[in-house]
Amino acid sequence: MGRAVPDVTPDGMSSPDGRPAWRVLLLCGASGAGKSRVSYPLARHYGTPIVEVDDLVEALQAMTTPSQQPLLHYWRTHPEAAARLAPADIVDLQMAIAEVLIPAVDAVVGNHLETDTPVIVEGDYLLPAFALRDSFAGVPAAGRVAAVVIREPDEDRLVENYRHREPDHGEQRHRARVSVLHGERLAAQAAEAGVPVVAARPWADVARRVIAALDVPVSSEERSAARLTAPAGLTAPAGLTRSLTA
Repeated sequence: MGRAVPDVTPDGMSSPDGRPAWRVLLLCGASGAGKSRVSYPLARHYGTPIVEVDDLVEALQAMTTPSQQPLLHYWRTHPEAAARLAPADIVDLQMAIAEVLIPAVDAVVGNHLETDTPVIVEGDYLLPAFALRDSFAGVPAAGRVAAVVIREPDEDRLVENYRHREPDHGEQRHRARVSVLHGERLAAQAAEAGVPVVAARPWADVARRVIAALDVPVSSEERSAARLTAPAGLTAPAGLTRSLTA
């Protein structure tokens, strides 16, 4: 069940006892930016569990076939695509896969809102604008869903991040370029949605900066304005769509 969390204050700030106003925190960001690394100190600070979107992807892939969910299975059915496609096309595909996953993430968020148990949801396939929904799985959000984007804009730093994480894979320059572009897209969407973007470095205080960004009050009027300007749903690029069943 998890620990009960006090009611949200009107301005979205932390409750008087210091617990977060949100019940669900969406930790967004491109691959290699450091989301997983910062999620652990955040979870310790707030006393919350972590849900990784990658685990949802694995579960959904086990329950579906490529013909049922071609986008969801794209990287398994097209292993060569990561090296063949242009970075911008890969980012389009990543954003489209994020859209496909919305019903699954929606169910997780709605469950935690209904049971009033806090959680941090972390992954590449999270869209900042998703946090603006009025309800999740039929449960009113009531200002209880927050989001933050972790961004690393330096390609060379991302190459080093991948080398440190996956030393046997060599230099992943192409992947780093994809991450830079993906981060730009997520940051642009975050700006439109009124979601904070936090620089990944310096690492020593990134968790503190995320906490500070989440404590900035957001009025209901600002949330409403952000909903009006949030980008609409995405679809896979035409060329990619044609190749999904190839």
